[in-house]
Amino acid sequence: MYRKFFAYLKYVCFLGLGVFLVWWQLGAMAEKESEEFFGAFKETNIWVIPVVALMILLAHLSRAMRWKLMMEPLGYKPKLSNSFAVTILGYFANAFVPRLGEVVKCTFLAKKEHLKVDKLLGTIIVERVFDFLCFILFIAITVVIQLSLVGAYFSKELKLFTKQNGFPIGLKLVMMAVVLLAGILFLKWLFKTYPHHKWIIYIRHFTKGLLTGVLSIRKLEKKGLFIAHTLFIWAMYLLQIYVAFYAFNDTAHLDIKAACSVLTLATLAMIITPGGIGSFPFFVMETLSIYGIPLGLGKAFGWLMWGLNTAIIIIAGSLCLLYLLYTIQKNNEVDTSHTKENIFTD
Repeated sequence: MYRKFFAYLKYVCFLGLGVFLVWWQLGAMAEKESEEFFGAFKETNIWVIPVVALMILLAHLSRAMRWKLMMEPLGYKPKLSNSFAVTILGYFANAFVPRLGEVVKCTFLAKKEHLKVDKLLGTIIVERVFDFLCFILFIAITVVIQLSLVGAYFSKELKLFTKQNGFPIGLKLVMMAVVLLAGILFLKWLFKTYPHHKWIIYIRHFTKGLLTGVLSIRKLEKKGLFIAHTLFIWAMYLLQIYVAFYAFNDTAHLDIKAACSVLTLATLAMIITPGGIGSFPFFVMETLSIYGIPLGLGKAFGWLMWGLNTAIIIIAGSLCLLYLLYTIQKNNEVDTSHTKENIFTD
């Protein structure tokens, strides 16, 4: 009960932070900043929007294809249309409740294709690990290719993060390690003391399925294709930002290095608030300010990118939800009719 309460409280706090950032960015603009913001939208190069939208959808399609590859060692071969639909639906759910999307996409695909949820969740963990490694790689590349500009910014932020109120990060890490070790020892004692409890049995079965999904990467036959999809996904993320620079005349001069910086900070923003609401435009604005872009214009670019991504997810997610609900219902009706036929035949 307390766990659920704190989960809801955390969600409300982060959502509240997002709403505050929206109000702070749009409601507290100075006159000059407001002119830059609305003036940018009046002069938007419309051709950029469908091109960026296509890149967003291609990234999601490639992610669905990569997930299919990860399911093959488990003996699962779902249709690409179903994998793509649940992938979009996962992003749709994440836009409202962070991390809910992973559970939603696995649950819907399991129902649609008659698969096991726990093994699917294991593949999601592998997917997140690869995405995290790519994110770390982008941070490293961003700092290395423009060390003097962005490196100084990251150094400043890292110092603020690693030391708060005179409390060193080293001591924090030691305390976290002690708590983690104590938790592991407690779980070990619990499993030994109550091996036949229904919840312990359930956790064992669930963990076994989860590990099967995680270890499936070792049996992956098309490793090269998996890596190619991973690179393509992140290339689309990067290129959609670079192409979007051409939406406004005053950002068209920005190069791929600036796009790397925006991608890095924008990815962090998506973690902070549900669906990146408020935080995404704010982080983009702050990043572009490093390159001399006025706050109003940087804010406009951030809202353009966030709005376009969110609109695609909401529209496509709604359509995918309707498609999945309809097809799952039809499948259930067919299964029920077959069951009745078998009963009468017997």
